[in-house]
Amino acid sequence: MTSTGEEQGRAGPPLWWVRRRDVVVDGTLAAVSTAECAWEGVRFADEAGIPVAAGVLFGAVVGATLLLRRRWPIAVVLVGIAVAPAEMGFLLSVAGMYSLASSDVPRRIIAGLASTSLVATFVVMYLKTRGDVEADPALVVALSGFVAVALTVPPMLLGLYIGARRRLMESLQERADSLERELSLLADRAEERAEWARTEERTRIAREMHDVVAHRVSLMVVHAAALEAVVTKDPARAAKNAALVGDMGRQALTELREMLGVLRAAPSKPAVAAAAAVAGPVAVAGPVALGGGAAVVAAVAAVDDGPSLRELEALVGQSRAAGMAVEMVVQGEGAAYAAEVEQTAYRVVQEALTNCHKHAPGARVVVRLAHREGEVAMQVENGPCEGPGDGVGLPSGGNGLVGMRERVVGLGGVFVSGPTDAGGFRVSAVLPLP
Repeated sequence: MTSTGEEQGRAGPPLWWVRRRDVVVDGTLAAVSTAECAWEGVRFADEAGIPVAAGVLFGAVVGATLLLRRRWPIAVVLVGIAVAPAEMGFLLSVAGMYSLASSDVPRRIIAGLASTSLVATFVVMYLKTRGDVEADPALVVALSGFVAVALTVPPMLLGLYIGARRRLMESLQERADSLERELSLLADRAEERAEWARTEERTRIAREMHDVVAHRVSLMVVHAAALEAVVTKDPARAAKNAALVGDMGRQALTELREMLGVLRAAPSKPAVAAAAAVAGPVAVAGPVALGGGAAVVAAVAAVDDGPSLRELEALVGQSRAAGMAVEMVVQGEGAAYAAEVEQTAYRVVQEALTNCHKHAPGARVVVRLAHREGEVAMQVENGPCEGPGDGVGLPSGGNGLVGMRERVVGLGGVFVSGPTDAGGFRVSAVLPLP
């Protein structure tokens, strides 16, 4: 079944059944009208003095025009008015007037043809009644008017009602179809928004996991390499490096457990409300359409209360403890910034130091932090690599710079990275203050 058939099936009888029913009704009415007019054609032939066969044929042709009542209702009514003096076509006139009134013909044309049919019927009835019976002229006029009104007004009113009802149903069907299309479009858009939200949250979780774990593990690898190098030569230093590896491992596990715990925990009502506000129209489509995105939004939002700029000294100290020659320069007076600004600034410096451990072992590193009016800037620059080219074999997935750029641009900031003229590498970021 085609889509049109399916729509008809939902709204009512199937389209083929409606067409077949109309054909049967029109054929039956035309057959009855043809028989009636043919029968009346015999009397018309006697009165007109023409052969009976001609009168019957004329009546049959007149009655058969009722087949055209749906396509050309005006023509059927005009035929009925034209044969009114011949006193034939009772069913033709009634059915024609009904079809005319129920069609989409302008009301002024319907009113004009109905008035003409009413006058023609009245005149024919008046002349016939006055000639057949001896009665009071007022009674003849009243009787003729009653018959004319009875043959014209009821079918016209019924046709107007049926036509108005049909147009109303068509309008309601169009509105229902339009609403269904709009709902389908909204559902598609909601699914797209939900998929976008899920993708965004997967990206954020991956970025958080990378930033939390990669730095700690990188320092663990550096300390493990140093431990391997001095284990036989300097037991005291080896013990110190072993303790640092243990501390780094515990810190990494603690941070990882905290994040996994937040993601596994059921979000509180305020968190769900905040997530719904972030999700916007997607939440309106229902929890199923969101596919758990609200819980993920709330979970990652809870992780946002993470490190701050006050912890940068400790972060730089960890790199120094791992053997990196790193210097930190702070310009301007610091202040308490928004949590997302402080966390993003911390993560940028953290990831930049991790990259220095991976790609520039032995290089001198300078970390600059500038507090300015309306913005905070950070820069991590390392000099030429003075150690082995491959460092201590730390793997790189190429996600560090991408993650930093996403964080900074997400807050409306500027991120620039690239090699320096001296053969080193520089990472710079500027974050606007809300």
